Amino acid sequence: MSLLVVGLSHRSAPVSVLERAALGADAQIKLLQDTVAAEPATEAAVLATCNRIELYADVDKFHAGVAELSTLLAQHSGVGLDELTPYLYVHYEDRAVHHLFSVACGLDSMVVGEGQILGQIKDSLAKAQELHSAGRLLNDLFQQALRVGKRAHSETGIDRAGQSLVTFGLEQLAEGTDVTAWARGKKALVIGAGSMSSLAAATLARAGVAEIVVANRTQDRAERLVEILTDGTDVPARAVPMESVPVELTRADVAVSCTGATGLVLAAEEVAAAVEGRTGQPVAFTEAGTPAPRTAADATDVRQTPLPPTSVGTDENCPLDVAAVQGGFSVLGEAAVAGMDAATLEQHAAWAAGSAVDRREAARRSPEADAELITALAATAATVGRIPERRKPEPVIEVPRPTPALSLLDLAMPRDIDAAVHRLTGVRLVDIESLAEASADAPMAADVDQVRRIVSDEVAAFGAALRAAHITPTVVALRAMAADVVANEIARLEGRLPGLDDKHRGEITQTVRRVVDKLLHAPTVRVKQLAAEPGGAGYADALRTLFDLDQETVASVSRAEDSTEKNRGPR
Repeated sequence: MSLLVVGLSHRSAPVSVLERAALGADAQIKLLQDTVAAEPATEAAVLATCNRIELYADVDKFHAGVAELSTLLAQHSGVGLDELTPYLYVHYEDRAVHHLFSVACGLDSMVVGEGQILGQIKDSLAKAQELHSAGRLLNDLFQQALRVGKRAHSETGIDRAGQSLVTFGLEQLAEGTDVTAWARGKKALVIGAGSMSSLAAATLARAGVAEIVVANRTQDRAERLVEILTDGTDVPARAVPMESVPVELTRADVAVSCTGATGLVLAAEEVAAAVEGRTGQPVAFTEAGTPAPRTAADATDVRQTPLPPTSVGTDENCPLDVAAVQGGFSVLGEAAVAGMDAATLEQHAAWAAGSAVDRREAARRSPEADAELITALAATAATVGRIPERRKPEPVIEVPRPTPALSLLDLAMPRDIDAAVHRLTGVRLVDIESLAEASADAPMAADVDQVRRIVSDEVAAFGAALRAAHITPTVVALRAMAADVVANEIARLEGRLPGLDDKHRGEITQTVRRVVDKLLHAPTVRVKQLAAEPGGAGYADALRTLFDLDQETVASVSRAEDSTEKNRGPR
């Protein structure tokens, strides 16, 4: 087996790199064609989703294969090889099988346990079969991966560990509330009519939205999705052209976008205009991570608002210059005392404890004493991580985040919605990047361990079957050689006994064949068993050497089997 996978995913690369490396449908086809045309590869398949790009190939040389596949990924993604290389991962042979099976089970997904990846693997195999780039190895591998994924979902509770990316995204928009309660009565806009958009529309319909509007560049596909929604649910749905999106945004409460566009579908200015048209209020940009007030009267930056003064700061005899303390911090906190000399720090500590220290006497301390105090203070800070304080710091005033007027879910890669929308007041945007951050803290179900055991068992079984199949052409060639020997000896017998009748000739022929079959039965069965074990590939070489089998005969059997597999349609 010479299976090799080179790829990048949300686990190895930032979303910004994944976004730039995303492959369109035409680019995937060209990548497959160029891969099988390359010298090291004989088969190829591409698995491209919103958070991974992987190129699978059957190669005859590992190092040459890695170099070639990496170069092809860089060429077709448009990201330079030097820039792309640090984010690429490589799996070979059994590790490559383990990786794909883990992907199929949802263990490597952004949302652990999601089942949508199975459909994407099936589409990947169908495309490789259509282009005749998948031979025996990749056909068997991808079909077995689909079976393993289905087994994991049927035999374990992996579905409880996660859900589809759509559901996870809607949960993030709902911010902890029940999605059904959050979505009920809302007007939804779905941009795109592909598989992800269709799933989003169906999920919103089940959640009880009041209306669904589907916008797509191809009107027929939008109308088809609307027809499916209308037949399957009671939610009103209608199709609109992409040009109507700005108007529909002013009516929508939530919008989900997942198109195959290479550029932005919604710019920040367009979203701002839609919210202004909906609310009648001006929309402003805030600094990243800072919730903005919704009215002009509240537009003062909350970070410039001073905290209430503390009672300590007004006490008499405080050795610190309270007026010099910036930002309204408590004079007992570490920010207030930072930078003070050792003598003043000593006075402050004594004053806070209620005792009196003569400032002039403390000022007369020697430099050595000051050095000791500073050393002790530094040791305390290193131990506890901060300068100790005598009182709990003043509480930070939290400004509540306003309820958004428009909720946006961007599931496209590259992104459909301008990332600057994150900073718009009155708008909440959840995209692939924010989903990756949220999923990093998501708990994993106990069933995940069971799925991992299933994957390990299936990888071992697949490897054994593959190694056993590797020796099949040799066994076939051996039996073909034995059949030729029998035929030649029967022909020679007829030359020596020309008067032999048909009955006796048949009995002799059958007897000779039975003898040959019995002699070959035990060795061929045993060699298949041995070949299934790790390191068993050498038994095929031994068989060819012992029986002096023609290498070209063995190779012709392999080519015939591969040709049959390549011409086989999707199962």
